[in-house]
Amino acid sequence: MTIFSVFTLLGGLAFFLYGMTVMSNGLEKLAGGKLERALKQMTSSRWKSLGLGAGITIAIQSSSALTVMLVGLVNSGIMQLPQTVGVIMGSNIGTTLTAWILSLAGVEGDSFFLKMLKPTSFSPLVALLGIVLIMMAKSTKKKDIGSICVGFAILMYGMTLMSDAVSPLQDMPEFASMLTAFQNPVLGVVVGAAFTGIIQSSAASVAILQSLSATGGITFGMAIPIIMGQNIGTCVTSLISSIGVTKNAKRVSVVHISFNVIGTVVLLILYYGLDAIFGFPFTDQPIDRLGIAVCHTIFNVFTTLVLLPMQKQLVKIAEFVIRDDPKDKESYTFLDERLLKTPSFAISECTNHTVGMCCIARDAILEAISLRENFDDKKVAFIREHENQLDLYEDKLGTFLVKLSRNDMSDEDSKKVSLLLHTIGDFERIGDHALNLVKSAMEMEEKQVQFSPAAQKEITVLAEALKEIVGITTRAFEQNDLELAGRVEPLEQVIDGLILDIKTNHIDRLQSGACTIELGFILSDLLTNYERVSDHCSNIAVALIEVAHSSFDTHEYLNAVKNMDNAVFQQRYEEYKNQYALN
Repeated sequence: MTIFSVFTLLGGLAFFLYGMTVMSNGLEKLAGGKLERALKQMTSSRWKSLGLGAGITIAIQSSSALTVMLVGLVNSGIMQLPQTVGVIMGSNIGTTLTAWILSLAGVEGDSFFLKMLKPTSFSPLVALLGIVLIMMAKSTKKKDIGSICVGFAILMYGMTLMSDAVSPLQDMPEFASMLTAFQNPVLGVVVGAAFTGIIQSSAASVAILQSLSATGGITFGMAIPIIMGQNIGTCVTSLISSIGVTKNAKRVSVVHISFNVIGTVVLLILYYGLDAIFGFPFTDQPIDRLGIAVCHTIFNVFTTLVLLPMQKQLVKIAEFVIRDDPKDKESYTFLDERLLKTPSFAISECTNHTVGMCCIARDAILEAISLRENFDDKKVAFIREHENQLDLYEDKLGTFLVKLSRNDMSDEDSKKVSLLLHTIGDFERIGDHALNLVKSAMEMEEKQVQFSPAAQKEITVLAEALKEIVGITTRAFEQNDLELAGRVEPLEQVIDGLILDIKTNHIDRLQSGACTIELGFILSDLLTNYERVSDHCSNIAVALIEVAHSSFDTHEYLNAVKNMDNAVFQQRYEEYKNQYALN
């Protein structure tokens, strides 16, 4: 084996890691909303958590990425530590799929079918399909499938390069003598953990071991400790990601390490104990690619079955290692930037926060509307607190979403980001108008003035219409209901008409002496804020509808729905006009 073989080995590793990255990114984009929905279905059930962890790892082809995501979710307060244990166990099972795929390289046979099972036979066709999809497909989804195909082909090419690079080793006596050192299981565990920790990919580490097995110099007794060490080494990524996070988030990486270390110790004692008693005949036999995949799977499944009932104990170990300090106050990051590595999950949490923002804005404006009839200092404090929260939400969400929008995302995820960026400003402005209504109510309370009975009746009708449009808008946003969103614009037009009528009637009352100029200023401020709130509701509804239809031309949409030929719009407009008519 020459220096050029070493270069080929390193190049093959580079191709393998790059292919894995391209393939996992494509899979993640393709999964998109499915990963989001899976996260929402997270429950305390250990079996569902286990299945979720395995499913997500298979979908994104990276247990390390999943663990980093869990650290971010716990650091944000979105998940609790006990919820992550089952997911971590499931991710270890999900990561075994790669070894099984790579084991196909060892398939031997003369039939066409068996030859086509070999990755070296079908990966060129997969690469060709991928390139065709990337260059000719118009939809982003098909291009993502193309990226997955190309990533897989690059991965398999890297595997072939590594296998070719190490093949001369089988004729080198120095290599055979060096392998005798791996008869020591502790050394095997340490080497497997160290190498995997350096390249931060258990899949690549297993792939290299499978390549070395082709030389015939690796036995079951050597491979088993190395495989166990590889599972420990993959914890390095989560350990690095836990730097600078809360203590509870640090415990996620402790759980991950504890799970693999305990599993390794238990299985090593069990394996070598039984081997000493019964003398396993396969221990000194050469292992092949398929054998490595089988051992890798047995280790992860066995460890999971043993430790699955001990989730609480793993949490206690993590709490013992990372102890709470009574002086420390646990705080959570609003949106942990580690979530940016998994855009679909980040979008899911941004959506949840925006729905929370929507509810805060709704509660603030409804309380502000009620102040006109029933002034209350507690309500004033409530509205001010909510308005401050809305400012914080807009600042944090806006910054995070801008960073998130720079990532390569699926069409569906891009639509969601676009919708959130368009609507958070409207929710924040609704809070500002709620605070303006507080000022108007405080002025009337301090000056002890009231609108005339006729004006009060008119404002009450307008307030009811405003409450309905706020309720329709928030429900439409929470439920992503386009039918509800379509009802906002007709009601907004009715509100504009009511405001115009009230202003006209106020001038008449002013001329007849039934109202004063001082009250006129307050009324003008009140009507302006009511109108602005309904405008923001319209903006939110239009954003929902237009983004769903992959466009965002507000003026074109509004002109279309207000057209006299639009029967649905006219019907809804007439219904609301009759419902909120001024006497």
